[in-house]
Amino acid sequence: MKQAQFITLEGTEGAGKSSVLSVITNELDKWQVPYITTREPGGEITAERIREILLYSDHLDAKTELLLMFASRNEHLVKTIRPALEAGTWVVSDRFVDASYAYQGGGRGIDEGFIDSLSEWTIEETLPDLTLYLDVTPEVGLSRAAERSAKDRIEQEDVDFFHAIRQAYVRRWQTDPDRIKRVNADLSMSAVANQIRSVLKDFKGKL
Repeated sequence: MKQAQFITLEGTEGAGKSSVLSVITNELDKWQVPYITTREPGGEITAERIREILLYSDHLDAKTELLLMFASRNEHLVKTIRPALEAGTWVVSDRFVDASYAYQGGGRGIDEGFIDSLSEWTIEETLPDLTLYLDVTPEVGLSRAAERSAKDRIEQEDVDFFHAIRQAYVRRWQTDPDRIKRVNADLSMSAVANQIRSVLKDFKGKL
């Protein structure tokens, strides 16, 4: 393992990203590599303030939502992700740019070409080395999410919104299967954890 790696987690509500994050960090502990965990939107003080607007504003126009996501992402990249990677520290992020293609592209219907432009301008070469896509049926995920705390603005959307997001995620996976690895998140947590460990084992073997 010659250099720090950038790993991201993707999936809709109720996919189990928090539980999977602990599986990943347990594996990285075994590998004895330095790492940080972070999230989007957020991961940096200004980005966390933008997160509050994104999740709890009464209403946001779709374009405003997208632009705020990339404003938050830029702060996250410049102040958290890139400095860590340059210092030799692995980064594990709960969501990254694929989420914009899924949520604002698939869910909100924003043209992917516009998202491409923002991505090229903001992210440049800082793409994830590995993305774990937790693919959960929307009905299953929303049922799980309903058992948690009060819903934020995104979680209050109807089920069709999440089906559109899932379709966009699947397209991303099918377009870039070398980077994006699909995990069946409808299964039990133990079965999901086994899939994650298998993917990480293969990933490590290629470093």
